[in-house]
Amino acid sequence: MFLGSAIRPLMVCAALFAFGHVASAQSKVGVINLQKAVLDSAEIKAASAAMEARYKPRVARIEQLNKDIAAISDNLQKNSGKLTPQAEATMTADGQRKQREAQRLQEDLQADVERERNEILSKASTKMQEVVKQVAEAKGLDLVVDVPYAVYYKAPLEITNEVIAAYDKAHPAAAPTAAK
Repeated sequence: MFLGSAIRPLMVCAALFAFGHVASAQSKVGVINLQKAVLDSAEIKAASAAMEARYKPRVARIEQLNKDIAAISDNLQKNSGKLTPQAEATMTADGQRKQREAQRLQEDLQADVERERNEILSKASTKMQEVVKQVAEAKGLDLVVDVPYAVYYKAPLEITNEVIAAYDKAHPAAAPTAAK
């Protein structure tokens, strides 16, 4: 009685193991580096260049403020004891005002860039998933695994470059827009 109840689960496990090998032999698998596919698409590269151009004046303003702050700090150090207390207070207040302005501009810029980047990547990722599905169906793949989740795979299984090419064909990069 005990022997029969112990063998039955072993037989089930052996059958599942054998069936698993048969099923995997019939399945076709592809591997993709989804992050690389999205970031290497022409659309994302164009969007990145457009964002850089659009935010360039704000970056330049922050850089100028940082230079002004450094000049004020340098001037205060070089002329320590030579300036009147009122001149020193005025320069210090000007430096602090510029520091606050630079910090506020930096925070606003970072938030705007992050928000826009996330919107662009979200839309591109959704479109990329559709392209992956189309490529997988065209190649007769049953499963596509993202590289970070694959412990090991053979190079011929990777479809990243094919997906990038298909994505670029389906979603050509938009012409650059003028800076706002």
